[in-house]
Amino acid sequence: MIVIGLVLLAGTLNGVPAGATPKESDRGSVKGRITYSGDVPKQMKLMIIKDVKVCAKKDHYDDRLVVGNDRGIKNVVVSLVGVEGGKSIDSLGTEFVLDQKVCAYDPHLLIVPVNKQIKILNSDGILHNIHTYGKLNRSVNLAQPRFKKKLKLTLDKLEKVQVRCDIHGWMSAWFIVVDHPYYAVTDSAGKFSLSGIPSGTYTLNIWQELLGNREV
Repeated sequence: MIVIGLVLLAGTLNGVPAGATPKESDRGSVKGRITYSGDVPKQMKLMIIKDVKVCAKKDHYDDRLVVGNDRGIKNVVVSLVGVEGGKSIDSLGTEFVLDQKVCAYDPHLLIVPVNKQIKILNSDGILHNIHTYGKLNRSVNLAQPRFKKKLKLTLDKLEKVQVRCDIHGWMSAWFIVVDHPYYAVTDSAGKFSLSGIPSGTYTLNIWQELLGNREV
């Protein structure tokens, strides 16, 4: 059976009197690591048969589940449920960019606030297209030829939206549309960090595109 293991490395959530506004010093942090239990799956190398001169400049692998030698799972979305107040959603950043480099999306997971503009770049100089698959957001299918270096997209509903390129079928990414800043994506070692958390009791949500959803 596939199991996502969670190891909390630190958690400091200090109490604040009822009705008081938490100061920065009263806020806590949670750090952890998401690991894979069982036989570690080997990434499958993908065959590149389209636009080979550009796309085959590097090897491509199935990146839907990436597990390191130490069992850490990359590209897991970790978030807190039920957070009220705390830091501004602007702490996620002011610019949200998805690039297409050597026929791969960068990053694989993009956390973006609802109703914030996403810039979609084409760094390859060949024809790509952006095809989104959302259940709540309207799906779009936009051609991005070599001369159109930048597209703009806004998502107005909270959900996880898959992005694919119909021209290069191995290309896949996700927009994680959010309404608060307490989201993180695990690194290549499976590590994540959430900071500036107001005092309280929360559920930690863990999502991975193949392994599914879990709450702890």
